[in-house]
Amino acid sequence: MTATELGFVHRFVPGSAGAPALLLLHGTGGDESDLLPLGAQLVPGAALLSPRGQVLEHGMPRFFRRLAEGVFDQEDLARRTDDLAGFLRRAREAYALGDTPLVAVGYSNGANIAASLLLKGAGVLDGAVLLRPMVPFEPDAPALLDGIPTLLLAGRQDPIAGRTPERLAALLREAGSDVELVWQAAAHGLVQADVDIATRWLRTRFGDSDSLR
Repeated sequence: MTATELGFVHRFVPGSAGAPALLLLHGTGGDESDLLPLGAQLVPGAALLSPRGQVLEHGMPRFFRRLAEGVFDQEDLARRTDDLAGFLRRAREAYALGDTPLVAVGYSNGANIAASLLLKGAGVLDGAVLLRPMVPFEPDAPALLDGIPTLLLAGRQDPIAGRTPERLAALLREAGSDVELVWQAAAHGLVQADVDIATRWLRTRFGDSDSLR
C-alpha cells in the first residue's frame, strides 16, 4: 500500500496486541514523521497512524486553512474534517485495527482538527490528547460523545491559544466528553511536563493491556 492510497500521505507503524492506536496530528509546518517519536514515547507498543495535512500555508503543511492567526476558514475546516474522518475509517479497515481504540494526539493545528472531529461527532475517535488547542468552531448543537475521554494541555503563557482552551473544554463537556484540562507553566511550545502528564493519562485511560505495564 502506498502512502497516499488512502487519501492522505501518511505513515503507519504497527502496534502490539492489546495496545491502543494513536492518531498523530502535527502542527503547522510539520509532517507525517514529526510526532512519531512522541507517540512511541507516550505509549510503547501502540500502533501509530500519522497523516500529513493537505493544506499548504507558505509551503507549510496544515490540516485546514486559516484566514489569519486564530481565524479559521470554517468552510475549509468542515470539508477537511470530513476528509480526515473518511481517511480514518479507511485506515482502520486497511490496517486491520478492528476494535482497537483510536486516540488522537494532536499539537496546535493538529489538536484543532482533532477537536473538530469530536465537536462534529464524527464517531472516529475513542479519546484525544489535545496539546495547545483552540476552539475550531462553535457547534449549533452538542455532539453525542458519550463519555469519550479528552485531555487538554494548555499553556498559561500561550500567546496563540490564550484562554480559549477553557471554552473548548466547556464545549466538549456539553457534548458528554469526560474532559480534563491541565494548565502548564509554558507558552505554545511543548514542555516535558506535557509528555509526563499525557503518558500517565493514557496509561490510566487506555493502559489495561499487558503491553502497557
